[in-house]
Amino acid sequence: MFVPNPYRPGAGETPTYLAGRDKTLEEGEKILTTISYGYPARSEIFYGLRGVGKTVLLNRLMDIGIERGIVSESIEIENRSKSFQSELALKVYKLMAQLSRTKQLEAYMIRALGILKAFSLKYSNDGFTTEISVDPVQGIANTGNISNDISELFLALGSVAKHQKKGVAIFIDEMQILRVADMEALFVAIHRVNQKGYPLVLFGAGLPKIIKIAGRVKSYAERLFLFVKIGSLDKESAALALTKPAEGLGISYTPDAINEVLRITEGYPYFLQEYGSQIWELKQDNTITLGTVKAAYREFESRIDESFFRVRYEKATHRELEFMLAMVKTGALPCTIRQVANILHVKLQSISVLRAQLIHKGFIYDSSRGEIDFTVPQFGEYLKRVSYPHG
Repeated sequence: MFVPNPYRPGAGETPTYLAGRDKTLEEGEKILTTISYGYPARSEIFYGLRGVGKTVLLNRLMDIGIERGIVSESIEIENRSKSFQSELALKVYKLMAQLSRTKQLEAYMIRALGILKAFSLKYSNDGFTTEISVDPVQGIANTGNISNDISELFLALGSVAKHQKKGVAIFIDEMQILRVADMEALFVAIHRVNQKGYPLVLFGAGLPKIIKIAGRVKSYAERLFLFVKIGSLDKESAALALTKPAEGLGISYTPDAINEVLRITEGYPYFLQEYGSQIWELKQDNTITLGTVKAAYREFESRIDESFFRVRYEKATHRELEFMLAMVKTGALPCTIRQVANILHVKLQSISVLRAQLIHKGFIYDSSRGEIDFTVPQFGEYLKRVSYPHG
């Protein structure tokens, strides 16, 4: 009899059992509950390595918000070449459309739509402005000063939300890709919304460098947002993430099988889902043993190499790969750039540009005490596999 595979290793896919994130979700729910009453609340940004489940948390909180009647939209920042302003204008348009379902528009709604139309005419190429039947309000959100214009756009949206007694939540993933000017404008806009007491919040997610970028962009960023670190799961939570999906279908793991999976995956949610998925395909009966776990390892490694590591590896130049391999050769991560320079037998200054490029591309980040580490868990092990395939 066919039994479906309960593991979901796809990018951003919500697992069938979301383990170890209860406290984080509870805090997010409090924010959503607050704005559902029409009160302002502090926005929140999740930060962490690739594969720890930041996108999953955004998606889950968005679902919770929608269940509670909160008007919500999401944006995934794909690259800097795509206009953030245009994407934002479209999402605000959709939010306002959800808030204005009554046939008779009040004066505040007409004004808000006019502000949006003026902003869209200046910043958007999507053509949806023709659907906004009101005249644009000139000189407010189309000044060309992006901080002013996004602030006015958010204030217009927040005003509508307050009048309609509705909460509004905007979810933005991959925030570290935003241009500095766009991030600054976004922060200024949220700050102004808070000052006016509007029930509008932002939930964001990004790589660890988002904290340093945010601090440089606006000194008040740490007071404006709750920055929440999302890491690997502790042993108990990781075990639940592995075993609970199987238990729901009458399948169990032996203790040594569980320990082996936890040792290899180090509690990273994406790796747990991928390994569990490959183990599932090889199970013989209702009990998964250490032998099954070991038999599934080769396919697990092949899958993460192709779907998780290689897509990032191929974006690096030859010199960038040399730099990262030197990081691995230091023996323990995080490491310092001086250690990397010593291994490459070059002067420190000659590789500082490479370090900056790798941070910009999202390969590495500045960890504590001026050290560097990979943004992708176990990327160092992958580099060793592809650089020294025969050990």
